[in-house]
Amino acid sequence: MHSPSLPRAVVLEATNLNEGFHHANLISLLRGLAAIEVVAAHLRAQLFPSLKSLPDPTLWYQALAFFTGFAHQAVVVFFLLSGWLVGGSMLNKLREPGIMMSYAIDRVTRLWVVLIPAFLLTLMLAASGEAVDPRQFSFSRDNEYSLTAYIGNLFGLQDLAVPRYGGNFALWSLTNETWYYLLFPLGVLAWCGKSLVSRMAAGTTLAVLLSLLGIGIALYFLVWLLGVAFSRVRIDASRSWRLAFAGILAALSVWFRLTGSNDILVMESFLQDWIFSIAFLLVLCSLQYRYDPARPGVRLVRRAGAALAGFSFTLYVVHVPLLRALREHLAPLRHGGRLAPDHLGDFAIYAGMLVAIILMAYLFHLPFEAQTHRLRRAIKRFARRQNMAYT
Repeated sequence: MHSPSLPRAVVLEATNLNEGFHHANLISLLRGLAAIEVVAAHLRAQLFPSLKSLPDPTLWYQALAFFTGFAHQAVVVFFLLSGWLVGGSMLNKLREPGIMMSYAIDRVTRLWVVLIPAFLLTLMLAASGEAVDPRQFSFSRDNEYSLTAYIGNLFGLQDLAVPRYGGNFALWSLTNETWYYLLFPLGVLAWCGKSLVSRMAAGTTLAVLLSLLGIGIALYFLVWLLGVAFSRVRIDASRSWRLAFAGILAALSVWFRLTGSNDILVMESFLQDWIFSIAFLLVLCSLQYRYDPARPGVRLVRRAGAALAGFSFTLYVVHVPLLRALREHLAPLRHGGRLAPDHLGDFAIYAGMLVAIILMAYLFHLPFEAQTHRLRRAIKRFARRQNMAYT
C-alpha cells in the first residue's frame, strides 16, 4: 500500500491491542525501559551528590546525570500507556456482560499481586536492618510501617491519608494510577450508563472524587485520558514522517529535561507534559502497522519488550527498598555516605547496584507478578460460578 505524502489520521472502531504490530512492541519495550530509567535516576540521586553542587563535574558524570534525568518523562509515559492499554481495553469490552466485575478483578489483581508481597518485603528488609521492630505492632497513621499505612497504600491513599509505605518515595505515582483506575469507569458510566439515575450517580461520584483528590491528580487524569483517546487513532504516515515525529519527540524530551520541571507531576509541569504527551502519542499512533516477524531486529525488540514489561511494575515498586538494603551492605554508603563522582571505580559500584536491583526485582516477580494472569483467570472462574449459583 502506497503511503500518503502527508500523514493521515484514521479513527479506529476499537483500540488495537494486537501484538503483531510495531506499536505493541514499542509499548512493551517502553514499559520496561521507563521503569529502568526511574530506577537509574533514583539510584544516582541516592548514591552521588547533586550535579548542581559540584563546581567542576567530570564529563562522564555530566553524561550520567543527563541520561538518568528523564524519570519525570518516564512517569508520564507510564500514565499514557496505562490509559492506552487499560482504558482502551475496557472500551473494547464495554458491551460484554459483566464488564465492570471483570475490570475490577483485572485492576485489583494488577495492583495487589505486586503490592502485597512488595510491602512485606519492604518490612522484612527494614526489620533486618533494624530500621523497624516488627514486634511493635502499630495502627498509627503517622507510622510509615503501620498496618494503617500498609492498607492505605494498597488503596492508593498514600499522600492523601497515610505516608508512603516504608518511606518508599516512588509510591507517589501509584496514588494517581490507583484513582485513575476508579475514575475512568465512573466517567464511562456517567457517559453511557443504562439509566439516567445511574449516569447521574456516576457523574456526581466522579465530580466529588475529583474535588477531593486535588488539582494535581485531576489535571494528570487528563494526560491518562489522552492515552485512552489516542488509542483509537491510527496515523498513516511515510517513514520520513515517522522519523520526523520521533525527532520532534526527542527534541522536546531533551528541551524539557534541561529547562522544564522535572520533579513529581505538579501544576507547573502540566503544560510541558501535555506537549510531550502529544508528541509521544503521534509516534505511537504512526507505528500502528504490522511488522515482519522474519526480521531479526523485530524479533529482538519483541523478546526484549516482553521480558522487560513482564516485571516492570515489580521493579518500580521494590527498587527503593532494595536500594536501601544494598546501601547498608556497602561500608562507604552507610549512614548517608556518597560515591565520588570523579572516580570511575565508584561508577562501577553504581552500575553493579543497578544490575543487582534489576535482577533481584526479576527474581521477585516470578512467584507474584508473573502469576497475575493465572490468578486473574481463577478469580473470574470463581466469580462466574458464584453468579450462576445465585441466578
